[in-house]
Amino acid sequence: MISANSSSGGTGDPGSAKPLRADAQRNRDRILAAAEAVFADKGPSASTEEVAVRAGVAIGTVFKHFPTKQALLQAIMKGLLGRLDGEMAELAADDTPEEALFTFIARMVEQAARKRTVVGLLAETGVDLQVASSVRMLREGIETLLTRSQEAGTVREDVRLDEVIALLTGICQGALHAGWDDDLQRRTLAIVFAGLRKA
Repeated sequence: MISANSSSGGTGDPGSAKPLRADAQRNRDRILAAAEAVFADKGPSASTEEVAVRAGVAIGTVFKHFPTKQALLQAIMKGLLGRLDGEMAELAADDTPEEALFTFIARMVEQAARKRTVVGLLAETGVDLQVASSVRMLREGIETLLTRSQEAGTVREDVRLDEVIALLTGICQGALHAGWDDDLQRRTLAIVFAGLRKA
């Protein structure tokens, strides 16, 4: 299970507070970027050796930062959650909050669909990645976006936070497990957003 306080960078060892050297941090970032691309391209057949080649580093460098494929995949998902949290903070700070909630929901569904292969690999290695838990980690930010959108008059005043989280969890699960294409994402979100919008 991914911790709410985890991040994609900073240390090579999750239990250590010692920061990485600049060159080691660059290698770690390159490995993570390469891993996302490799797993998206090849799915469950991808190997850590292919990640090393794509990143331009030795396989030993990959294992130094991520001793197992499971650890590498967990780091990818932690990074995803961190990016989503950052995007939500930016949307909450925007001077035009009318579409902020809708934008965030669309981005999260898109990410769920794109991470299908990674989640499949996590499941194969026995890691339980639950979308519902990930959404709960972002609860405070979602509440801020909902409140601002309601104050701006774009979301119905009777829509509650738990309803938004339930909707978001459901559609993310669907996108994640079925690998929704762009058209299905667009059509499904249009129906969901129509139900949330103020008439």
